[in-house]
Amino acid sequence: MRKIYVFDTTLRDGEQSPGVNLNTREKVEIALQLEKLAVDRIEAGFPAASPGDLAAVNAVAHAVKNATIVALSRSREQDIDAAREALKGAQDPCLHLFLATSPIHRKYKLRMEKHEVLETAEAAIRYAKKYFSKIEFSPEDAGRTELDFLCEVVEMAIKAGATVINIPDTVGYMTPFEFGNIFKTLRERVPGIEKVQLSAHCHDDLGMATANALAAILNGADQIEGTINGIGERAGNTAIEEVAMALETRADFFQAKTTLVLNEIARTSRLVSKLTGMVVPGNKAIVGANAFAHESGIHQDGMLKEKTTYEIMSPETIGLKESKLVLGKHSGRHAFREKLIDMGYELSDEQLNEAFAKFKALADKKKHVSDEDIRALLEEKIVGTPEVFVLDHIRVSYGNHSAPTATVRVKRADGVELEETAEGNGSVDAIYKAIDKATQEEVELEDYSIKSVTHGKDALGEVHVVLNQGDISAQGRGVSTDILEASAKAYIDAINRLIDKRKSPGTSRRGNMSLI
Repeated sequence: MRKIYVFDTTLRDGEQSPGVNLNTREKVEIALQLEKLAVDRIEAGFPAASPGDLAAVNAVAHAVKNATIVALSRSREQDIDAAREALKGAQDPCLHLFLATSPIHRKYKLRMEKHEVLETAEAAIRYAKKYFSKIEFSPEDAGRTELDFLCEVVEMAIKAGATVINIPDTVGYMTPFEFGNIFKTLRERVPGIEKVQLSAHCHDDLGMATANALAAILNGADQIEGTINGIGERAGNTAIEEVAMALETRADFFQAKTTLVLNEIARTSRLVSKLTGMVVPGNKAIVGANAFAHESGIHQDGMLKEKTTYEIMSPETIGLKESKLVLGKHSGRHAFREKLIDMGYELSDEQLNEAFAKFKALADKKKHVSDEDIRALLEEKIVGTPEVFVLDHIRVSYGNHSAPTATVRVKRADGVELEETAEGNGSVDAIYKAIDKATQEEVELEDYSIKSVTHGKDALGEVHVVLNQGDISAQGRGVSTDILEASAKAYIDAINRLIDKRKSPGTSRRGNMSLI
């Protein structure tokens, strides 16, 4: 099967995204992860742009050992000299030269005639050939360049010594048919084209970058250029992960594939998102949060019966653990039942029907129903929890120069009052330690959260806690205009649920949370 080389320009074109500014350490960190991903070529930057960019390219060149390190250069001797300096120490250096060739660029940007473009590019390639054995040449805005002139430019570049010819759709203007036809024409008409690799560099202004890159492959491209998560100028570049997974998933059609380590894709995506500050949209292909998530009841039912009904690739392939069946208002009874089983609940048909009705009512109010919501729904509405302890009184003493102290009095179901005092790291901690002493229950606080349920200074505060006791877990909640009282109520509520669970150990122990 034909190998497609991957030229990653996350550190150069990707960094040109508005608002992105990677320092040297961050560039090296991303480059080392790209090396783990096994990209073939890493374009580390544009050395002539600034001393900082030159230093960053040099740092990447020294750090990476298993990929070609590329530096971008205009067709100027001073740019080429800056790239030479930046690539010192690289195991396998490559120079990426470019010069615009389209009519609009020739007229308004370069103010050159066709023969001047040819002469300038040829002189730059020949000068670079003195110092580099690998030279990639890009006729900028090739997509809008006259096809006859583009063939002439490519023929010149091959004769001058270029080893890779890159065809950029610089402004994302091409359609897949048009872009693929450029490669087909170059293969048919340019002498010596078999001596070089053809590369495709696409932008996503019309949303066709991935489609155009794949069209180029179908018409003879040997290499695709792009970025992780598709970041880059304006609407971005070809997303490398999309092309790689398209070739992997549809190998029967393309008869070509990359040699990327595919299970490093998710990790690489997260790193690039974190360091660039560019959040990956939830619906982004391959690496978006929803790429392997299913909420529709029909889809969930199919997934539970056979994953390939609604998934054309496995999440494990890109380094994720599993698909997610998201419980929401579109979820069906089958997925809800499986979720309950996964959480360790076994309900009768009558209880399941009641729980599902309550779940649907809750899902109409909330976009995403969490595990804690389901626990609360079942324990409060379906199972019911006897109140072994009830909060009767709470008093907290706090000063910024003294340890917080809490006195808590609770009543047992048999009417006995239990009062204890404790100190803590904070007011809530003191309250919880006093409750522990009063109830004589040894528990571990797994989660604590506060949210307002009304508005204004007198807003009601709702506290949620999750307590663990051995392999048993329970959620509690409390509501009050005083957040300390709400905290105490939530804690006691959770303790009551733990006690109830101990009496019925088979009904609601923590299970393997494989569905979210």
